[in-house]
Amino acid sequence: MASEMTSSAYISHHLTNWTFGVHPEHGLGFAHTAEDAAAMGFWAIHVDTMLWSVGLGLFFIWMFRKVAKKVTSGVPGSAQNFVEVIIEFVEDNVSSIFHYKNALIAPLALTIFVWVFLMNTMDLIPVDWIPFLTQKIGEAFGADPHHVYMKVVPTTDINATLGMAIAVFGLILFYSIKMKGLGGFLGELAFQPLGKWMLPFNLFLEIVGLLAKPVSLALRLFGNMYAGEMIFILIALLPFWAQWLLSVPWAIFHILVITLQAFIFMVLTIVYLAMAHDEH
Repeated sequence: MASEMTSSAYISHHLTNWTFGVHPEHGLGFAHTAEDAAAMGFWAIHVDTMLWSVGLGLFFIWMFRKVAKKVTSGVPGSAQNFVEVIIEFVEDNVSSIFHYKNALIAPLALTIFVWVFLMNTMDLIPVDWIPFLTQKIGEAFGADPHHVYMKVVPTTDINATLGMAIAVFGLILFYSIKMKGLGGFLGELAFQPLGKWMLPFNLFLEIVGLLAKPVSLALRLFGNMYAGEMIFILIALLPFWAQWLLSVPWAIFHILVITLQAFIFMVLTIVYLAMAHDEH
């Protein structure tokens, strides 16, 4: 695919989402270019992000449910061992950070860790394989292959990472109000850390700190995964021998990044929810 485009067009194509929305001139439909996608505005849907994130979420549910139905107290199989290691790892982190009774936190942490890890792992698939297959399918239906887009790493889309972060932020607000009451929560914002005489300054500090939580969650995951994807795309522009020379070491290193980013998103979620339960 890289040989059929200029370098800039190749990079732009790989960084463009498959977008569906209302174009101001062409109406409802799929975007044919990056400019069309931009013109569709805020309410456009990144179909590939939705497809892969939901698909990987369903795969996670299916895999763990399948193992749970076959669980045995005897000698466990490799799949059961693998799932048990993940669950014990998440439980250890939850118990060491979250010291309150809440039946939601451990399942939430497990879901975040595995789901984000699966989405991140899509970055290890060679950058041209799935887009090339998608272009061939589109071509078979009469579409211009240069107008067929497919980004397979949902966490390289700021909409996906921000969406997850906003969901966590909603839980932070919910538990902050539930545990402390609306008055207690508003009191924390208004009277800390400098007392009631510095109320405007307190509000500024606390609101900025509160909003920084979802923003940092979203941007950290997005930035690291986007940078990793960009490096894979740049490597794909090199001669064939150089691709193998560089892509394999980078992929091995990137496994650490993939796992670490899933772990960080999970741990920060636990920390933020523990802070929401704290009463000052």
